Amino acid sequence: MPSQSFLMLATALLSSVLVSPVAGQLYTDCNPLNATCPADPALGTEHTFYFNATPPTGTFNTTAGTVDYSVDQGAAFTINKKGESPTLISNFYFFFGRTEVHLKAASGTGIISSIVWSSDVLDEVDWEFLGGNATHASTNYFGKGQPDFHNAGYHPVDGGVQDDYHNYTCVWTKEKLEWYIDTKLIRTLLPEDANNTLYYPQTPMKLSLGIWAGGDPDQPKGTIEWAGGVTDYSRPYTMYVKSAQVEDYSTGKEYSYGDHSGSWESIKIASGNSTAYENINRQPEKSLSEKWNDLPSSTKSGVYAAAGGVGALLFVALAFYYIRQRRRGKQEAALLAQRQEQERVELERFKKEGRNPDALAFDGADYDAKSGMATTTYAMDSPPGSAAGPPEKAWDPTGSGATGAAMPLLRDDAMSPHHANSGSGFSGSPQNNNFSPVRSQSPGLPPQFPPPASPVNRSFSPSNAPGRMGSPGAQSSYGVPRINSPAPNRGPGSPGSPGAGHGPYGGYGGAR
Repeated sequence: MPSQSFLMLATALLSSVLVSPVAGQLYTDCNPLNATCPADPALGTEHTFYFNATPPTGTFNTTAGTVDYSVDQGAAFTINKKGESPTLISNFYFFFGRTEVHLKAASGTGIISSIVWSSDVLDEVDWEFLGGNATHASTNYFGKGQPDFHNAGYHPVDGGVQDDYHNYTCVWTKEKLEWYIDTKLIRTLLPEDANNTLYYPQTPMKLSLGIWAGGDPDQPKGTIEWAGGVTDYSRPYTMYVKSAQVEDYSTGKEYSYGDHSGSWESIKIASGNSTAYENINRQPEKSLSEKWNDLPSSTKSGVYAAAGGVGALLFVALAFYYIRQRRRGKQEAALLAQRQEQERVELERFKKEGRNPDALAFDGADYDAKSGMATTTYAMDSPPGSAAGPPEKAWDPTGSGATGAAMPLLRDDAMSPHHANSGSGFSGSPQNNNFSPVRSQSPGLPPQFPPPASPVNRSFSPSNAPGRMGSPGAQSSYGVPRINSPAPNRGPGSPGSPGAGHGPYGGYGGAR
């Protein structure tokens, strides 16, 4: 053996003596050597955990940091700062069995990569890799938590422990415990060699994979020396684990201690499937494509038919909606075109007549008090015969064809009541308790009204025509306001009389 290798081995052996009291002191929630403790859940089967993804739910817990998973490198355990020691700890126990871990150790002074078995009574089996020693792997064991300064062993690894993955395997029975590197047996422990079986690991174990800083400045001096020196936290340190195969040589649901001896004979095995077994064998949620592929062909045909029917209904509904919308659009377009054509025709008519459609006259009738005539004005845009337009054959006394024509407000012909009663002082008989304000013709005076050139059209009665019988508006004579009902006979000086006792009306001022 070269002198350098011999020196490194001697240093490692010395360090193992210094670290043994520390490495053997694990923690347990309940120690069956001193108390009655809950049963431990069993693995009860064999399974290989591939760390290209998160382990099955309920199989491992992550403590003191984070673990990252990747397809190429597996699980990455990284120390980024002081106080971190990321670790995966199994939720299951195996009672005698085998583990095979493919691991690449981290480099760095004071950094420890580890594979650890541990039990409730602090039995322990270790693989440890010092970051300052790239060529050797360390093996160790403890029984009942008791320190032993001569249990560690250091073994050279072909190709080194930090540059590539290696297979680190332990096989454990009640007869012996064996360590293998890349399927090569490197160490065997017999029960009689472990203080006559007292310190031989023999109780149900759980598996831990992790990295920690033995060279942390807060560690005891002996631990720092064993780890190879003080750890520098200025850079990260990473251990990689691709897979871990775990086989439980016992089958059952859980393991419990029958007494406080801590011997394998005291372990009781409950039958049934363990929680870990159920978690490992639980079928993952299938994707939609996988669920579809699992359907029988008859079900698929039914689904296709139903989908086709639904698609056809949707197509018909969309087609109906499209056709209806097109019809409605056509109708609205036709109505719009009709309105536009009407407006165009009307505008053309206005242009031909030389009228401005924005300056149309107000519809109505005006009264001329001086001439006693009512002038009807029709809307310029209303055709003859319409409600707002002139009659079709409107009377035109001047023959000028004007849109506004004057007409006499009162009759003065043989039909007038004053012709029948020309000798009396009244101008006519009362009708509807009203008297016509028409006077008889006085000799030597010009006629009150010009004789009509043609019969008067009595169908038109302006609302403000004075002295009209049955007129719904206020009655007036020559501009004097009148009321619809006659008042009692008044004497001289009454309103509406031009003078008391004068004029052709005698004592009356006018017909009431």
